[in-house]
Amino acid sequence: MDSTDYVLQHHEIVNMKLSKRLQAIDNMITQHYDHLWDCCCDHGYLGMQLLSRRAAGQVHFVDQVPDLMVDLQSKLERFFPNEQAMWSVECVDVATLVLPDVKARHLVIIAGVGGDLAVALVRALLRNNPDTPMEFLICPVYHTYFVRKSLADEGLGLINEVLIEEGGRFYELMHVSQAATRVLTPVGSLLWQSVSKAHRDYYYALLLHYQRIAQKGGQEAMNVVEDYQALAHQIPALKEV
Repeated sequence: MDSTDYVLQHHEIVNMKLSKRLQAIDNMITQHYDHLWDCCCDHGYLGMQLLSRRAAGQVHFVDQVPDLMVDLQSKLERFFPNEQAMWSVECVDVATLVLPDVKARHLVIIAGVGGDLAVALVRALLRNNPDTPMEFLICPVYHTYFVRKSLADEGLGLINEVLIEEGGRFYELMHVSQAATRVLTPVGSLLWQSVSKAHRDYYYALLLHYQRIAQKGGQEAMNVVEDYQALAHQIPALKEV
């Protein structure tokens, strides 16, 4: 087996290891970028898939766990020997990143972290790179209403959003940017374009969650409940059994 066949074989293995959620993120990236930042990248499976299909001129793997990054560096050197100019491994805090080339197209992926951390990282990146146009692909584990509202408050608009169910849990994927003109709403818009049973299950789980909080006297939660109830009036399919 020559080196090219070896790399191609590994690309297939990388693709097989992607979870449904990571596959959905991969599918949402339909344009080419100059720089693609796989933040909190863990084992780097998503970034390797994006590297294998040349989704960007350079893929940056970013995480602050040294052991993970040493192992990832070794894997990339082994399986992508001919693409070393197209990737970098950066063992740093995402919040400290200063992106190169202010005229380049940057996509920053932040997935698999809580909503509070996702928002904090986006705010830090915007603060560190005030003159660099950025797009973000965010997939928080919790607190999506808070994430959406916070991103909108930072001036980010919606490019696309999808709902994914994996292992009995739901995930909202949000592709946003400073240049997008579609409003990023706290409860989602494109998210509900095609309503399935999974969408209804997720909707009622969210509604019940915030209703329970509101019953304990939380006015903020009551506002969230009202927003989700208003959504059902706008999208009658959410009420169907």
